[in-house]
Order: sequence, then structure tokens, then C-alpha cells
Amino acid sequence: MTDLQKRSLLKAAALTAVASAALVGCGKKEEPPAPAPVASAPTAAVSAPAKPEPLKIGFAYVGPVGDGGWTFAHDNGRKALEKEFGDKIATSFVENVPESADAERVIRDMAGQGNKLIFGTTFGYMEPMLKVAADLKDVKFEHATGYKQAENMRTYDSRTYEGAYMAGVIAGKMTKSNTLGVVASIPIPEVIRNINSFTLGAQSSNPKVKTKVVWVNGWFDPPKETEAATSLINGGADVLFQNTDSPAVLKTAEAKGKRAFGWDSDMTAYGPKAHLASAVINWGPYYIKATKEALDGSWKGGGASWWGVKEGAIDIVSIAEDVPAETKAKVDEVKKGLADGSFVIWKGPITDNTGKVQVAKDAAADDKFLGGLNFYVKGVEGKIPGGK
Repeated sequence: MTDLQKRSLLKAAALTAVASAALVGCGKKEEPPAPAPVASAPTAAVSAPAKPEPLKIGFAYVGPVGDGGWTFAHDNGRKALEKEFGDKIATSFVENVPESADAERVIRDMAGQGNKLIFGTTFGYMEPMLKVAADLKDVKFEHATGYKQAENMRTYDSRTYEGAYMAGVIAGKMTKSNTLGVVASIPIPEVIRNINSFTLGAQSSNPKVKTKVVWVNGWFDPPKETEAATSLINGGADVLFQNTDSPAVLKTAEAKGKRAFGWDSDMTAYGPKAHLASAVINWGPYYIKATKEALDGSWKGGGASWWGVKEGAIDIVSIAEDVPAETKAKVDEVKKGLADGSFVIWKGPITDNTGKVQVAKDAAADDKFLGGLNFYVKGVEGKIPGGK
């Protein structure tokens, strides 16, 4: 290569470098490299607040839940609780708990399983519950039909005598023999009060009626209840009433062509031809009230509640079609009066079956009097077992 050629190449290279520098100066600037991403600090997981444990509630039943009467009604009340409060509560029950020392064992075991509200649903649990309540102050106890309380135990009851009276109004009109029969359980004031109220209701629509009573000395004993009902029918009773827990009395009336009432629950299905009406108990309103108080901290022991038609705890339902319209109207009138307080069942003059005046004319018996009844009213035959 000649010197001239070398100089030409160097010149061309120089011109090219100048041009390139000019293009860089006039064009878009080169973007700086993107900074490396900065790792963010880990965010602490936000945990949901712990869900409170449900209130555990236990029920002790004297009979089977399928008795169709007393225990069935209580279990319906338990189910009403579950529907009302959902997962805020957890309920359980033990059925066929005898009214004996064994009740104490069962109730203690229920508390040991974490139940903080316990319902004992029969009179005979009173002493066992009192004993357990004295030892377990952190548990709330509710006793049905009793009369003893403690700082963490209270009592509740339903005015079943109101349903008995309304049934009596129907019975007095429907009897042809003027003889009514009652299958009775245990001779305590509650049962005596129902027998008497049934009779007073019957006398209000038929002054000629008389009432025969057979005691079976138990709450749930279908064979004995059947035997007692048969005995009453053989003795001339054509309308039967009961203060026992099974539908055996209604079934017996159905089999023998007589009439009868359901008790505690609607028993129509057990004897549709015999069934005149059912005097029922709705425990749901009280159970909901007591549970709400336990949940919100307002529950207090030592008190007593006695609910009836006024509070929606007592009613008479499924009245038979052949009951006269005027009798149904009278029952409705009584029910309305019980609800608003304008009608009083135990208003004098009321005499016992020995002729002694027990409630003076125009006087109204108070709850203390009703809670200690130990006599039959005029029209009820015989004597109370163990009484005078």
C-alpha cells in the first residue's frame, strides 16, 4: 500500500468517527439501566379474631324424647333454642334420668362435660340439683316445677292448670254420662291443681259433672296408664283427661270408643277419633329467654318464673270438629281473659269436696295458695293419696 492510500484510509476513519460523535450528540440519550428491584419487607399475616366457644347447654329428661308428651315438649323447646341461637350454643340431653340419687350423678357428669347452663325438667330433680349447684358455682342451673332456689339455681314452671281448665270447659259439654276420668301421676300440688282446674272448667259448662281419679304413681308408665284409663271407663267415665306423659290414655279411649285429651303436646295422631283437644306447653319462649341471659351476662339465680297463656307458654290446640261452636267460643273467651288478666280461674267461692270453703266469694287465690294445693274441689270423688 502506498503512502497516499494509507493517508486516505486514516482520513476516512477520522471522518467516520466525527460523524458518529455528532449523531450521538444530536440523538436521544441512552437510558440508564433500570435499578435493581428492591425486595419489600414481608407483610405480617392478619389473622381473624378467634371465634368464641359456644355456650354448652345440657338438658336432663325424666322420660324418653319420644314420649309424645312432657319430655317431647321440652325437647321441642331445646330445638327452638338451636334454631334461635345457631352456632352460639351447643345443646345435649340425657333422657330417662330417674328421680333418684342417680339424677345427681347425671347432672354432675353434664357439668363435667362443660355444660355451663343445665336444665332439669322434672320435680324430682330438685334436691339433686341443689346439691350439685352448691358445689359448682360457675354453672347455672334451671329447675322445672320446683320451689327451692340458690344463688346459681332458679326455678321455672308453666301454668298447666290453665290448659286443664280450658280442656274442662270442652269436657263438660261433650260428656254424655256426666262422669269424667283423670289418670293422675304423682300427688303433688301441680297435679292436684290440674285435676281441680279441669273439674272447675267442666263445671262451668255443665254443673252436673263429677270427676273420678286413678293414680299411677309415675310420670311415664304406658301399661299402668292404660290400666288406669280402662278402669275409669269401666267406672262410667266417657271423657278422659290425664296428667301423665305418654299417649296411652288417648289410645285407650280410641280403642274403647270414648273421648280424651292430649297433654303437654298435640297428641291428635295417637287417637284421632277420640281426640277432643290437646292442652300443650311451649317451653321455647322461656328457654330462649334464659339462654339469652346466660349469653349476655344478665342471668341471675335465686328467682322463680311461672308462665302461662299470657306469656305464650300454654295453649289448647286441635279442638275436634264436633265440639259445638259456642263451646269453642267460650274457650276462646277464657283464653283471651287469661292473656289480658281479665279472667281468673281460681276465684271464689270455691269449696273442697268435704264442703269446706277454700276460696271465699269474690276472692282470688294467689300463687302461694295455688302452689300448696292439697285438697280436691267439690265434684272430685275420693281422697288424695296420703292426704286427709
